[in-house]
Order: sequence, then structure tokens, then C-alpha cells
Amino acid sequence: MEWKEVNIYTTTEGIELLCSKLTDIGIKGFAIRDAEDFREFLENKNGQWDYIDDDLMGLTQCETCITVYIPSNEQGAEMLAAIKSMLSEIRSLDSQKLYGRLEAEFTSIREEDWANNWKQYFKPFKVGQKLVIKPSWEDYDNTEGRIILEIDPASSFGTGKHHTTRLCLELLEKYLSEGDRLLDMGCGSGILSIGAMLLGAGSAVGVDIEENAAVTALENAEKNHISPEVYKTYYGNILSDEGLAAQIDEKYDIITANIVADVIIAMKEYFVRYLKKGGILIISGIIEERMDETIAELESAGFSESEPYVKEGWAAVKFTL
Repeated sequence: MEWKEVNIYTTTEGIELLCSKLTDIGIKGFAIRDAEDFREFLENKNGQWDYIDDDLMGLTQCETCITVYIPSNEQGAEMLAAIKSMLSEIRSLDSQKLYGRLEAEFTSIREEDWANNWKQYFKPFKVGQKLVIKPSWEDYDNTEGRIILEIDPASSFGTGKHHTTRLCLELLEKYLSEGDRLLDMGCGSGILSIGAMLLGAGSAVGVDIEENAAVTALENAEKNHISPEVYKTYYGNILSDEGLAAQIDEKYDIITANIVADVIIAMKEYFVRYLKKGGILIISGIIEERMDETIAELESAGFSESEPYVKEGWAAVKFTL
């Protein structure tokens, strides 16, 4: 498998936070360059270090950087989209710029070139008992009469191949009732909310921190012949924007949130605010190691009847309010 290098620029204060959030995305290894850490080493080095190469001395002035390696395939492209969304969210909350510029940069390949390479891996595939996910540039011989969900992730991503998305779609197929109102937090390409509409939901609202995600989701809804009268998207961060939080403030039958554990935990009171009593919450994007913690946090907010589903280290959980 080929790997691509991504450098994420931050500050010393941002290292612990970013490494935690990168772990939530599924990235397990990091290389860190930090001027403050290197200066501390120089001040406290013992006698075993009597010579340091001049090239290394340049670390005393370097910009703090976390380097990660992601596979050059669809999974890697999804990881990159998740990294960008995570950095955008932190930037929106970091008014004092404590965490630096929070940008991700490639070093070995032009991003615009790689952004299209993943398409070779995205072919039509079945999800659950009813759906088939089809990229807009592929043909599909629908001999089984499945519901075709046509998706073009663009730069927002969300193809449905990742275990977290597939688990959500399978849970929607199981728990969605005809005419349900659905709220999708962190909508990405719109795949969950559009899937819900095709499965019988009466209306859906998608919210994402990235403007391009909200635009892409609307475009994908149109590809699937869903009217803008019953499908709306918004962008922004409800945790810091009460205007946005109020704009979507209705009671929904189902809420989906395929994000990461920390964001899901932070939004738990909003789930209570937006969900009807007896409604269904489906959360995902959680690494298995943080599943129990996340379940406990949601239960502390008033959710019950948790049903966890785990696939290759990733978890989705269904709750009832």
C-alpha cells in the first residue's frame, strides 16, 4: 500500500488536543516537530550528547508540526476530509489563536491531483437489505431492485464505504419509520440524510461545519430527485453559534451524528434539545476504545436503551430518548 505524508501545523499547546482528535479519526501514529520541546532537550541534555548536527539545531526555530501518514486510497481521502473538518472546527473555537494556524499540507503530491485519484476505488456497493450506493460517474445494473443512492462526495466526502457510515445506514434502515423528520449533524456529503429520505423519511435537515459540505449535500439530494422543500442544509458550529442552533431548533424523530467521540459528547445536550421524547439517536464515528465512555456520557444526558454495533474497531450506537 502507498502512503502519503500530511503535515499539520499548530503550536506546542495544540499537540495533545490534535493527537487525541487524530486518534479519534483512526490515525494511530504521529511524528512531532516542536521547537519548545527541542529547546527543553538542549537545556537538559546529559553528557551522552556532546555533539548535535547543525541540521537538527534548526528545530529550535521550526513551526510546530504533527506529521501523519495516510493511505493513498479512498480510506485515506476520507481521513483527510475528517482532518480538515476537525481543524476547521477547532479554528472556529480558537478565537485567541492558541493553537496556531491549524492547516494541513501535503508534501509529496499536489492535493488537487490526489483528490481525484480515490475515484478509482469507489464502485457501487450494497448496504443493508435495501440500498445500493452508486457514485454519479458509475453505471449500475440494478437487477435486485434495490434503492439506488447516487452520491458524489466532492471535497466534503462520505461515500458510505467506511464502517461508521455503513453502520449508520443499516441502523436507519432498521429504525426509520415512514414520514420521520431527521436531523443529520455533521452531514458531509449528505449520504445519511439522503439515504433516510430514500428509505421513507418525510423531511431531513443536514448540518456541517464546512460550507462546501452543505452545498455538496444539496447537490447530492438533487441528484436523487429530493425536493429542496423537504431537504435543507446549514453550515456552521452549533456549539459556538446560537443563531444557527436556534435556526434548526425543532423536534425530530431521528438524529444521526457520524462525527467523532469528543464532538458527540460536547453535543449531547443539543441532541436532547432537538429530539422528540421517544425519538431515536444514532451516533457513530467512534473508535471502539472510546465507545463505553461515549455511551456513559449520552446516558448521563438522559438517553437509554443503548445498542452498540462494532465493526473492525469502529462503533455505532443507537439510543432512545
